Amino acid sequence: MSSTVDLHDEVASQLFAAYSSRDSITPPRESIDKLDLSGAYRIQRWQQQAFEDQGHKVIGHKIGLTSLAMQKQLGVDSPDFGFFTDHMLLDARQPIATSSFIAPKVEPELAFRLKTDLPADATLEQVRSAIDEVYLAVEIIDSRVANWDIRLVDTVADNASCGAVVLGSVIDVELTELDAVQATMILNGEAAGSGKGSDVMGDPLLPLQWLAHTLSQQGTEIKAGSIVLTGSFCGAIPFEPGDKLEVDYGKYGTLSLAFN
Repeated sequence: MSSTVDLHDEVASQLFAAYSSRDSITPPRESIDKLDLSGAYRIQRWQQQAFEDQGHKVIGHKIGLTSLAMQKQLGVDSPDFGFFTDHMLLDARQPIATSSFIAPKVEPELAFRLKTDLPADATLEQVRSAIDEVYLAVEIIDSRVANWDIRLVDTVADNASCGAVVLGSVIDVELTELDAVQATMILNGEAAGSGKGSDVMGDPLLPLQWLAHTLSQQGTEIKAGSIVLTGSFCGAIPFEPGDKLEVDYGKYGTLSLAFN
């Protein structure tokens, strides 16, 4: 009989293979009895190492489930985090292939590039001081778990359901006023979701503070140069080939995507 450690590796291997095969898997919680967050993050780290072994470079983190809308949508009650690589960073100027994903959805966010390392006990002011650039951003979330049948441990094991990241323009915004930034998703000309910075834990930088503390418990830290997405302003929406998305950030501009 396989040991628990072997089962973690087996599930990690299945999730990693799903990026290429587009074949979804059984929820990890059903494959591993009493799967906990520690085990789920171990599964995630296995996949990160597998990507790095293939030559991919981890360039940042995504923090998910930081808004009440997303927690309700996915039936969870706390944030999580994952990683993304240079191969997961897509160009907004190029059509995005829907076939690259299994069951993709899109959500509007802000992304932050750090100019200094972020200590585990960083204050909010230290977080602000560490920010180099602020980007308009969209995350494409995807589930390698069949039918989005996930609980917190399942999405964590599945790299926080990260599919891809699209960065828009760098914006000039006061970091003390991020809670007032608004975003509206317009899919094929119709409003499809909206929110503002205060919907992301009250301030889109608070998830960064949370991540610094959480990573420290795993013996790592957020390094200078990292790009971090801190969570969706509203619920995610699915898209199909031929769809066009515009995310309107008001005075800060727009981010437009086309899917084929």
